[in-house]
Amino acid sequence: MESGLKEDKGAPAALTAGSTHKGKTGLRRVCNAFFYSMAGLSAAYKYEDAFRQEVLLAVILIPLVFFLPVGGVGRALMIGAVLLVLIVELLNSAIEAVVDRISLENHVLAKRAKDIGSAAVMLALINVPVVWLLVLMG
Repeated sequence: MESGLKEDKGAPAALTAGSTHKGKTGLRRVCNAFFYSMAGLSAAYKYEDAFRQEVLLAVILIPLVFFLPVGGVGRALMIGAVLLVLIVELLNSAIEAVVDRISLENHVLAKRAKDIGSAAVMLALINVPVVWLLVLMG
């Protein structure tokens, strides 16, 4: 192969480049990805209490940014910090769903995965007031 990647001859057909399970290409792929993403946002909002709370936080904080005396870069940083919380929460929810799908029994690795995801959300939440204070004080 010219790309320098070695072909995995032992890989299941579903994982190879020509797989029918890979989906469409071009504009159809972009459209499909958009609808999958919307379904993901909808599922997170419907089933994840923390995500709903963080969306409420975003609905309050993002418009507030436009009433504060900060420049464009400051606004971008402040909005980015809030959006980062939503992104990390989505990833944490995905980790939790996969772990629960595999098994609901208590296992040290399942707990570790969930705890690490939760720690990532906590750090993203701490990041919001830190960024906002630094921008507002600067």
